[in-house]
Amino acid sequence: MNNENPAILLLEDGVSFKGKAAGKIGTTIGEICFNTGMTGYQEVFTDPSYYGQILVMTSVHIGNYGTLEDEQESGDVQIAGLVCRNFTVPYSRKQADDSIQGYAEKYDLVAISDVDTRALVTHVRNKGAMNAIISSETMDEKELMKKLKAAPSMKGLELASTVSTKSPYEYGNPEASYKVAVMDYGTKKNILRNFDNRDIFMKVFPAKTSFEEIEEWGPDGYFLSNGPGDPASMSYAVENVKKMLASGKPIFGICLGHQLLSLALGIETYKMHHGHRGANHPVKNLQTGFCQITSQNHGFGVVAEQVYERESDILVTHVNLNDDTVEGIRLKEKPVLSVQFHPEASPGPHDSEYLFDEFKELLVKSRNHD
Repeated sequence: MNNENPAILLLEDGVSFKGKAAGKIGTTIGEICFNTGMTGYQEVFTDPSYYGQILVMTSVHIGNYGTLEDEQESGDVQIAGLVCRNFTVPYSRKQADDSIQGYAEKYDLVAISDVDTRALVTHVRNKGAMNAIISSETMDEKELMKKLKAAPSMKGLELASTVSTKSPYEYGNPEASYKVAVMDYGTKKNILRNFDNRDIFMKVFPAKTSFEEIEEWGPDGYFLSNGPGDPASMSYAVENVKKMLASGKPIFGICLGHQLLSLALGIETYKMHHGHRGANHPVKNLQTGFCQITSQNHGFGVVAEQVYERESDILVTHVNLNDDTVEGIRLKEKPVLSVQFHPEASPGPHDSEYLFDEFKELLVKSRNHD
């Protein structure tokens, strides 16, 4: 049964929503954002790119198919808190090993249910991303606002090193044909699975590992992962990417990795009004002319005008059909590509998995060229 304790969601601009406590009883703060996906809530909760964010799920029922330990995208729940309409504790899936309530209690997830998520999402879309607080411990808005005002803004926040692995580890088959150094800014397990499926052995490095240490392993190429926070605060990563570019080896970036590559190329990033999050975002592949439905999760983007000014050396490969943001680039003279969306999905459509094949082709060509 759902908890009958009252709970409150208070936004930085003073707007509040009352509902019922769900998950762990407590108080939590983060930047509010929303995800429009219909399924895959557990994968979303455990995606490190969501670290520090209070997540609103627009799908009406959250929990109706339970949870399964094998569907974790990382070792922990990464979201700061959850807002939903119906927190559905009874579940229908035979394979599930826990209910959403049991799962939330296990991972200390503070949540609020019975919220008018349509009204809330409309408000966030109009006003933009902002900090918010959920509490099932107190309904005193003045007290909660004091705590909220003391919280830092996501703009300027460096979070990748917080969620990154603390020590390097290997993944996949050591006898594979190619070796790729994975820069872990908050990588998802399904990205590693996709590389493993393509005869690629990986060593996953902490975010702040030096380029020299990475090179000692002798990789054939580099992968720049997804992750949370403001890319402009990650000068250590940008300097590493510049050295990777100078090496001439293949590079592939996803999400935050796309932004870091752009910064290394001299293109600025910016904080978006309310970001892109969900499994149904339309993106046009400008090379094929086809549209693909993509899984996305980002609150920052690259400055499109600066990308288009670089047509002599940068090719724009993908654009978002909702707002024309640049969602994919490729260098004309080097084996380098990146995309803003998630080709590994999980959750989401598999339209974009071909990008892993394109990176593999770059590895093959690079070795043959050598």
